[in-house]
Amino acid sequence: MEMLEEHRCFEGWQQRWRHDSTTLNCAMTFSIFLPPPRDTIPPPVLYWLSGLTCNDENFTTKAGAQRIAAELGIVLVMPDTSPRGEQVANDEGYDLGQGAGFYLNATQQPWAAHFRMYDYVRDELPSLIQAHFNVSDRCAISGHSMGGHGALIMALKNPGKYTSVSAFAPIVNPCRVPWGEKAFLAYLGEDRAAWAQWDSCALMYASQPEDAIPTLIDQGDSDQFLADQLQPAVLAEAARQTAWPMTLRIQPGYDHSYYFIASFIEDHLRFHAAHLMK
Repeated sequence: MEMLEEHRCFEGWQQRWRHDSTTLNCAMTFSIFLPPPRDTIPPPVLYWLSGLTCNDENFTTKAGAQRIAAELGIVLVMPDTSPRGEQVANDEGYDLGQGAGFYLNATQQPWAAHFRMYDYVRDELPSLIQAHFNVSDRCAISGHSMGGHGALIMALKNPGKYTSVSAFAPIVNPCRVPWGEKAFLAYLGEDRAAWAQWDSCALMYASQPEDAIPTLIDQGDSDQFLADQLQPAVLAEAARQTAWPMTLRIQPGYDHSYYFIASFIEDHLRFHAAHLMK
């Protein structure tokens, strides 16, 4: 691993690292915020997954999460949103290829060789964090838009791994919206039955009651993607039918931007802290 940047921040450290990923077969960067040490107990981790076109720096520089994370004693880990590099397949569209990994394991060419973001976020990255940093094994996960989709499927597919999950304006039903349909067709092929394992709504309907974890979703009602791409009410109905402990908050006047995230990130950090610190 190679450290690319380090900055003092709220008595902690904001760092950026590069490493060679064996899962994605390319070099990857991630950002990490290390809060000031509070005691001898290793701090828990919140993983943050960003959205389309983003990398590991968007949340780091725009969300303003470090102050509260420092207060609460939570490590923040921000991976990139896809594999990167000249040898990695790409597409001219902003919503496919590099910057648009959708946190799944691609099965189709030319994507399958590198686009295994699900395995990277679930296995390789946490192992790396555990090996190189003083952290506990307690973790939670959150994300925005495509990253909100990623956070939700990570939690739904891995019962017991995360203490809680939250999302800002997540793509909750990718099988049935244009962003998801385009990505899933390219990455997973034409068999729509194979898509369901990457769809939060399908996963929630198939979940077991004992696997449910506290879930918080914030959605701005002035989000330009709300009606066509996001549709959180569909997941809210799945939560109602399965008695999944989910809170959906519709925030008046807020859009899809990081101004929205910055406005409510403190709520999400305190929500996760309540479960991480148990």
